[in-house]
Amino acid sequence: MKPLTRQNKSQVVIRPLEYRDLEAIKNLCRETPEVQHNHRDVTFNLSPISLSQLPQISRWYWPIKFLSLFPNPCKYLLTSYVAEVDGQIKGAVQVFPSNRTRSSWRVERIVTEETGTNRGIGSQLLRYCFEKIWEARTWLLEVNVNDKETMALYRQNGFQPLAQITYWTITPQQLQELALSQSNLPNLLPISNADAQLLYQLDTVSMPPLVRQVFDRHIPDFQTSFVSSLMEGVRQWLNHTELVSGYVFEPQRKAAIGYFQVQLCRDGTQPHIAQLTVHPAYTWLYPELLSQMATLAQDFPLQSLQLASVDYQPEREAYLENIKAQQIEHSLLMSRSVWHKLRESKSVISDLQFSEVLQGLQPVRKPVPSRSSLLKIMQNRHGKGSNSQFKTNNNYYWEATSEQVNSASESSSSNSQSGDEDDNGKI
Repeated sequence: MKPLTRQNKSQVVIRPLEYRDLEAIKNLCRETPEVQHNHRDVTFNLSPISLSQLPQISRWYWPIKFLSLFPNPCKYLLTSYVAEVDGQIKGAVQVFPSNRTRSSWRVERIVTEETGTNRGIGSQLLRYCFEKIWEARTWLLEVNVNDKETMALYRQNGFQPLAQITYWTITPQQLQELALSQSNLPNLLPISNADAQLLYQLDTVSMPPLVRQVFDRHIPDFQTSFVSSLMEGVRQWLNHTELVSGYVFEPQRKAAIGYFQVQLCRDGTQPHIAQLTVHPAYTWLYPELLSQMATLAQDFPLQSLQLASVDYQPEREAYLENIKAQQIEHSLLMSRSVWHKLRESKSVISDLQFSEVLQGLQPVRKPVPSRSSLLKIMQNRHGKGSNSQFKTNNNYYWEATSEQVNSASESSSSNSQSGDEDDNGKI
């Protein structure tokens, strides 16, 4: 792949991440501390390797790089690009697909050293990603509301606010109090790939239409492959964590109405991280699910529990305020769409997979005709039948008429011949 070069006061070369860049990335990340969101996604897709973790896993760089050469769940774990100025790394960006169809991508982190003549490197990195990754129709990211400089960079490149996220922490003492109240969830079931349809429906109904369109999740996003589960197990072993999840099944509606996933720390060095999804019509599940997670946390070293709430979930925020949970961070979820200009050539158009792009517009089955269409079909058939019958009757009429004329002419000719014969006899 050709590196993208841009002519400024000094030459800027944007290219994919290489092994020799790890030390420079480490220095950049040290100068730009990472904002810890501590938030797991609802889907079962693997999360990318953070830029700050790259120097620590340098010995695993080449195996992961080899896995990125062919389709597999680890293909995009190291999708990063660097900006090089006069042989020195001045910026880096990390991106990752947020769904299996890769129609929505996420900017995980961007670090730059913009001093003097190096202004604008962040915008060049973002625009390079927009041009390079043709699969992405929407981009999203998360930024701290107090980071005005980074937010201005994203706004300058077309990102608009989508939702506001608040991060909460529940102290170990509060967890012990929540664990005392026994949760009454008789239909709490473990998660398997067979439940992907139920989890997809729950995730769809719990989000506003605009947010749902940006994330563009489908049923495969809630399924776990063997390789993904193996990689997640290795990651939990390295991080000394354990992942527990479950969902609440409603037998009357035959639907999932609540889902939780909690990452528990086994050595007590980091807080427990929870992810929660509740059907908007079943907000009474918040105390029950939090009590269930607090009970699970009692078997591990005492640590706080962190979880997030979005501004379109007022019931969750009201409950967390009621139990006196503390707000630790406010971030802004931003998104933008990308439209690529296409050349009007048959080769480009033939390469586009419109069936994958317009999945929501594909018919599920052959359409059933309505009453009006059936009436029109019957009328057309009746009209054709009456026209053919009219033509047949006309043919019968003209044939009978012609036969009558012929018989009349034959009788007149026979009469004239008999008259002549009588005259001749008289003579």
